[in-house]
Amino acid sequence: MTVPLRIGFIPLVDAAALIVAVDKGFTAAEGLDVTLVREVSWSNIRDKLNLGLFEAAHLLAPVAIASSLGLGHIKVPIAAPFNLGLNGNAITISPALHAAIMAEIDGDRFDPMATAIALARVVAKRKKRGAEPLTFGMTFPFSTHNYQLRFWMAAGGVDPDEDVRLVVLPPPYMVESLASGQVDAFCVGAPWNSVAVDLGVGHILHFVSDILVRAAEKVLAVRQNWSEKNPAVLAALIRAAARAAEFIEQPENRAEATNILSQPERIGVDAEVIQRTLVGRLKISPDGTMRESGRYLLVGREDAARPDPVQAAWLFAQMVRWGQTAYSAEALRAAMGVFRPDLYDSALGTGKQAAETSGTIGAFTGPPFKPDDIAGHLDAFAIRYRKA
Repeated sequence: MTVPLRIGFIPLVDAAALIVAVDKGFTAAEGLDVTLVREVSWSNIRDKLNLGLFEAAHLLAPVAIASSLGLGHIKVPIAAPFNLGLNGNAITISPALHAAIMAEIDGDRFDPMATAIALARVVAKRKKRGAEPLTFGMTFPFSTHNYQLRFWMAAGGVDPDEDVRLVVLPPPYMVESLASGQVDAFCVGAPWNSVAVDLGVGHILHFVSDILVRAAEKVLAVRQNWSEKNPAVLAALIRAAARAAEFIEQPENRAEATNILSQPERIGVDAEVIQRTLVGRLKISPDGTMRESGRYLLVGREDAARPDPVQAAWLFAQMVRWGQTAYSAEALRAAMGVFRPDLYDSALGTGKQAAETSGTIGAFTGPPFKPDDIAGHLDAFAIRYRKA
């Protein structure tokens, strides 16, 4: 007897472990009959998961936390027992903004502090001549994309709530919005940065791994009460996803994995673009300039799939920094409790203790992040949300 599951996903490369788990038969081997449902927006994914229309979902890590805390929507506690991807985002900017930043930069163009200071100079000159504020697209208010954009630009002196506009766009709409001039830049996951470069409408300014060494991006999310009622089913799903992540990370499997992911009902972009993403060697400018990073997207290597509550604490700290919630020790505990290494370890028999974490955020500026000192983290930054 097989167990039917409906799982929602957005067409992004960090859904790879879920897609490959189903299409390679790894879920079926675990006794699961999974139907993957392709969605266009994170609000659709969140709502269908919360309402029980999905048993599980490919979900933004901060949305899992926000849902558990009742921020921005109804409170539905979520468990995240598997990381679908670390890193994988990039900041892509229009040719005009790229030229403006390069004209102002003093230092290495791959140094996020140098580009943030250059952006501040561009913003100041635009303000002086009365030009409209620059508009940056991101995928959701509770998203790593929002926090990564804010963290980067604020480091250079740009107040993201005062000096620029941040707008929400579903990932598949980012490229068209950049091409039409509705946005000047965006932060999104693969493959949409590469699609913009291939079409000649954008330059990849930064991989998010320039900004943070390790950033929990998407999680396999389930409702907490569902996880408690269906532990064996959840363990089977974790095992299938882990098997898929391991498969994807093997170089000899890349061609097969990218072919699976490129199918129209899955991610639906050229396999070569997905291949570049998984290898971490991307074209960053329309002129063909390439850049390589071993940290661009981590699916299974470097223990990326194991949830790290320190990552949840960092995301909660950004919610506090930007006025989405107030700090409390209880809320911090609840946020960290969303990431469930115990469920991961139990399903896979890792032999680890849940308290074992990598603890690495590795932000390009500010003191090392400590979950037990959120106030110290916030005090290190001059630009943050302040009540009027």
